[in-house]
Amino acid sequence: MIQQVDDLLAEAAEFDRLLAALGDDDWSRATQFKAWTADDIVRHLHVGDTMALASARDPAAFAALMADIQARRQAGLSRVEEARERLGGLGGPLLRARWRQTLEQLCDVLGKLPPDARLKWSGPDMGVRMFTTARQMETWSHAQAIYDLLGIDRPAAQPRLRNIAEMGVRTFGWAYRNRGLAVPATVPSVRLDAPAGERWEWLQSSTNDAIEGDAVAFCQVVTQTRNVADTTLTVRGETARHWMTVVQCFAGPPETPPAPGTRAKSRR
Repeated sequence: MIQQVDDLLAEAAEFDRLLAALGDDDWSRATQFKAWTADDIVRHLHVGDTMALASARDPAAFAALMADIQARRQAGLSRVEEARERLGGLGGPLLRARWRQTLEQLCDVLGKLPPDARLKWSGPDMGVRMFTTARQMETWSHAQAIYDLLGIDRPAAQPRLRNIAEMGVRTFGWAYRNRGLAVPATVPSVRLDAPAGERWEWLQSSTNDAIEGDAVAFCQVVTQTRNVADTTLTVRGETARHWMTVVQCFAGPPETPPAPGTRAKSRR
């Protein structure tokens, strides 16, 4: 089993503990993420894990599921409405149990695939390691909206956060191509202060454009859970600054990062 599968399981366990802290009324409260509720967020993750499971098991089944989802979206359903309809309005603790069951099934299947396997997705195909990290990234990033909703700090970052930081760096070109923009010739260097006092570095040879600072903050920015202006990250150089305005490490159509000051921990 590749390390990324263990990391996804650990991320899911942490998220599950957060969901266990939700009261009955919390599931239907709007978060700062597009006003999605906790129910909406977990439905979204569950549908994503269901798609991932289909891709890992049977590419034809994945293609059929993708076609059905796209048809419903083209018929006018929003992403939230499509997930709600697909799951028959399932919510709360029963939804939590269904999500966790599917996620564990997904990890079991991913853990048995050859490390060099490639899997279909809504964006470009991905190797199994990056595919697994993408599910970890989705779980980690969407959890932030619920931590913010409850007004609590999330647990200290773990070494597995490096998977998400790596994805943020590696999707530099994707963020531009996804918007039909020319990919800059120079990729900014990234130097992050990581858990346990480590330093994670990428592209150390680049000196004019750089992003430096807290690893959690960088992961928040590349997953669009925070605007870079609301973090302590240091951003130097024209390319690095522009990247932060279009940064997107997840698949799907272009999304605009949140405006400054729009996402933060709630005060209860």
